[in-house]
Amino acid sequence: MKQIVENLKSGEIQLVDVPAPIVRTGHVLIRTESSVVSSGTERMLLEFGKAGLVKKARQQPDKVRQVLDKIKTDGLSPTIRAIRTKLDQPLPLGYSQAGKVIAVGDGVEEFDVGDKVASNGYHADVISVPQNLCARIPEGVSAEEAAFTVLGSIALQGVRLAQPTLGETFAVVGVGLIGLLTVQLLQANGCQVIGIDVNPERLKIAAGFGADIVDLSGGENPVEIVTDITGGRGADGVIIAASTASNEPVQQAANMCRKKGRIVLVGVTGLELSRSDFYEKELQFHVSCSYGPGRYDDNYELKGHDYPIGYVRWTEKRNFEAVLDLMCQGKLKLTDLISHRFIINEAPAAYERLFEDKTSLGVILTYSPTKADKDQLERVVPLRSWPTVSGLEEEVIVGVIGAGNYAGSVLLPNLARTSVCLKTIVSAGGTNSTYLGRKFRFEQAASDSTEVMNDREVNTVVIATQHDTHAELVVQALKAGKKVFVEKPLALSSAELLEIKSALESMENPFLMVGFNRRFAPHIEKMNKLLATVHQPMSFIMTVNAGAVPDDHWVHDVERGGGRIIGEACHFVDLLRYLSHSLIKDVSAVKIGPAGGSVRGDKMTITLKFENGSFGSIHYLANGHRRFPKERLEVFCGGRILQLDNFIRLRGYGWPRFSGMRLRSQDKGHRKCMQSFIDAVKDNKPSPIPFEELFEVTQTSFNIVENAK
Repeated sequence: MKQIVENLKSGEIQLVDVPAPIVRTGHVLIRTESSVVSSGTERMLLEFGKAGLVKKARQQPDKVRQVLDKIKTDGLSPTIRAIRTKLDQPLPLGYSQAGKVIAVGDGVEEFDVGDKVASNGYHADVISVPQNLCARIPEGVSAEEAAFTVLGSIALQGVRLAQPTLGETFAVVGVGLIGLLTVQLLQANGCQVIGIDVNPERLKIAAGFGADIVDLSGGENPVEIVTDITGGRGADGVIIAASTASNEPVQQAANMCRKKGRIVLVGVTGLELSRSDFYEKELQFHVSCSYGPGRYDDNYELKGHDYPIGYVRWTEKRNFEAVLDLMCQGKLKLTDLISHRFIINEAPAAYERLFEDKTSLGVILTYSPTKADKDQLERVVPLRSWPTVSGLEEEVIVGVIGAGNYAGSVLLPNLARTSVCLKTIVSAGGTNSTYLGRKFRFEQAASDSTEVMNDREVNTVVIATQHDTHAELVVQALKAGKKVFVEKPLALSSAELLEIKSALESMENPFLMVGFNRRFAPHIEKMNKLLATVHQPMSFIMTVNAGAVPDDHWVHDVERGGGRIIGEACHFVDLLRYLSHSLIKDVSAVKIGPAGGSVRGDKMTITLKFENGSFGSIHYLANGHRRFPKERLEVFCGGRILQLDNFIRLRGYGWPRFSGMRLRSQDKGHRKCMQSFIDAVKDNKPSPIPFEELFEVTQTSFNIVENAK
């Protein structure tokens, strides 16, 4: 299928062939009939992509600070690689479309196959969208009209925050696509509307909708005109739908408002406010959040948990429905908002027009009515030619499931260096698997993991998906007779761990490895050799400056991520287990915060006791400063000390013929870890990490969380 993406490094718009997405739980699969290119948001993305690196940096000073901090802690080379990887990733474009449902996922009861719906999906032939981000299109509303639903909801949310009442006067600053929709919504509320812009053509459209206009291109003063129109009172409210770095729209809005007026920012402007302007008039100022309540809340959007209508009358989904109802009643006129029409195959030309023609408004993309059945969708896209099967019988033929940021920046570059046959890469949406598949020369990209599991040629599987899928995919791959490498964690519960053990025990020559890469780092290998000469109990102090992760990040979700101890701190449990050369005998943990209740799991001290008398403390802390090195390990033993700083420098105190070891750049063992895995597969040797240790470390991470509770 076709999808539109942008390369943020160059700004190039590409129409790419990608595998059709699978329908997931709580989602609907939609075949697109029409979508709208936003003249504001998507033009901003184009301008950002086409800008040079210096200009990109100026637009995102917060990201520059993060880069400088990363250079200080991790070094220049890893930071440059991370920036290049991030900018080179394809960005799917589009967020306002309409089409027909061709499949519904488990848990979806509101929609059926054949329903016509509007959603916030990408510009693509087929999209998978959560049910709370879709709304049924009423009879009498065309797909082209319905494609404006999400854009209309952005305007509607701004209007709701402004709380207009019958007879009030509102100014709309910026009468682009969102602004013109806002003008009509305010008029539907019985308001007098004043449209303000620098574009005379757009102002003509606003005037056609019944608005008074202020043409900034002609030197007209918006504050004076609004004051004059309102008889000296000032506007009851101002909705800013402009896109500019200037602070002027907000300053003018404050000056043109009456006392206790309302200002709502829907667009993007500078926000250097004058306190006196707002203080003297007691003005209200809101920044509108996209489509309305529920936006960016995973419980609402991804898990389908609706807000009770008695408490949250207008969610983003109910805003979608309200906009569609207004279209059905003829209160939203959309014909004048369409400046161009293109078919999907002409997408690059459509965006070039959008970039060059500043008068463009709604650019409509139409899609060919091709295969309608979900079973006919192409979920595999060939990327290059493939050798004959006879030439691959003795080779390591790899299928990769998961194509996220970590896979693209760490796993796949190291896997590509191992001289294996890369056959299939899978991502649920299909976009990332196509991009990474081309970059690392896979034979094909897919959106369904069964393409790997059922492929008899593929004998080795690498799993790099979200944590909650690891155990299930490991069991499937093992039962399919594959050699398996899975990123940590191996599982999220003891029950999942038992399933994996059972699968291993049912096989003759099972092979399983977890990506505990730190034990393969050059510094750790050196430490291991030195510690092997000491026959006394050791004391380990592991300090992890983990850094804060936002509360709504999926890793904190117990069901999806398992929390940061199970999801990440298991690395350090494995590291101490490896260096101690001893079974873990007991664990204890203390978390920061009140006793009992849920365990956030990112500010904790963990103590491990080993059977040989050694013990280790892991201080896993998310409340430190980002400029401090992320990981430090100290080992005390037999009158000697080893100190490792951030996998760059190792110091030795009291060691004969060893004082230190320093690398030019950070090396956490990712490359050696992957090479060891592939070498073992090629040579038909056991996994580099014994199964027993994998299970021991994973179960220990569960025990830590329970102990901390």
